[in-house]
Amino acid sequence: MTRMNTTNKKRSNMKPWALMLLLVLALVLVIGGIWGYDTYKMVQGFKAMGIQKQAVSTIKAGEQEWQPQLSAVGSLRAVRGADISAEVAGIVDAIRFSSGAEVKQGESLITLRAGDDVARLNSLKASAELAESNYKRDQAQFEAQAISQAQLDNSAATYKSAKAQVEEQQALLNKKFVSAPFAGTVGVRNVDIGQYLQPGTKIVTLQTLDPIFVDFFVPQQTLGQVAVGQKLAISNDTFPGQNFAGEVSAIDSKVDTDTRNVQVRATVKNPQHKLLPGMYANVSLDSGSSKKYLTVPLNSIAFNPYGETVFVITTADEYYAEQNAKAKAEGLPEHTPGPGEPTGKMLVSKQVFITVGPTRGDQIAILTGIKAGDEIVTSGQLKLKNGAAVEINNKVQPASDSNPKPVDE
Repeated sequence: MTRMNTTNKKRSNMKPWALMLLLVLALVLVIGGIWGYDTYKMVQGFKAMGIQKQAVSTIKAGEQEWQPQLSAVGSLRAVRGADISAEVAGIVDAIRFSSGAEVKQGESLITLRAGDDVARLNSLKASAELAESNYKRDQAQFEAQAISQAQLDNSAATYKSAKAQVEEQQALLNKKFVSAPFAGTVGVRNVDIGQYLQPGTKIVTLQTLDPIFVDFFVPQQTLGQVAVGQKLAISNDTFPGQNFAGEVSAIDSKVDTDTRNVQVRATVKNPQHKLLPGMYANVSLDSGSSKKYLTVPLNSIAFNPYGETVFVITTADEYYAEQNAKAKAEGLPEHTPGPGEPTGKMLVSKQVFITVGPTRGDQIAILTGIKAGDEIVTSGQLKLKNGAAVEINNKVQPASDSNPKPVDE
């Protein structure tokens, strides 16, 4: 009897634990069912949405004919230019030019006060005239054998000395009148009437502006592409979109040993005097015959340490056929598109390594890697990878101009 009661007590003690276990199992099953149902609904939702596509813009690679050019940055200088100054000291008595005016060669610019110099010149002229009269009189007396040869020689020397003093004073007086040494355009005057000038003080700058020189440097390896008489064009951001024609007029006779560059000078027409000495200029020099290049917009290229790449648009069938052909050649298993991967004629992206060539404006030449007609991604590359499904939207295209011009703001 005692053993039976003990057994019944053990059974009664075990029932609450078993019940608790059953409740826990039931709760797990319920939670698992809810999670499984939510997952199923999520998967069905993704299936209903279809394959996610990345929006990109594209352009077809095409050939363009480019004229090879040498580019450089040069400095403009006048064919003839000088800062005009007086050789002697004096007070400005008259100014005979206007700032920015055109002047002719020999035209008077300023006059320094010269009253004392004129008076001294007149005095020396009078002395010279007297010395000349004495000399002529002594010549007549010498012919009549009334005076000696020594006296005649002394009279001749006095006359020559008097003439030299007149010429010296005349030269000094001429320096009081400053004139233009060549025809050109004067700048802003730096003196005023009544101002005392020291020798060498700048009065005004005088520049011949048409034509005008442009000096620039080219590397020695391109020197064979430059010749005297070769046509070129220069531009400046002061006049956006405007080119000025010129031609090479001189090539320096030595190469700079520090830079291995050689100086080239060109003469540029400047009839409207828009170009001024001291300005910088972008120089474009045609070299050789034109060449055809396969070009794409510059921003379609991804520049990486391991090489330059572009994304090409193709179909899923073509992409996987190419990938499986490579895998077969390497003895690797072929890839079969699974759920969520693009198939058939769906457009996908393919990364291609390329070799780039010269650039011009917004464009860059492609030497190897793609062919004419290939559709190249021009924007949205950061979202792409090999085999990614894409959707093309070409409503907005990036700049692709071989000769871009600034837009006036």
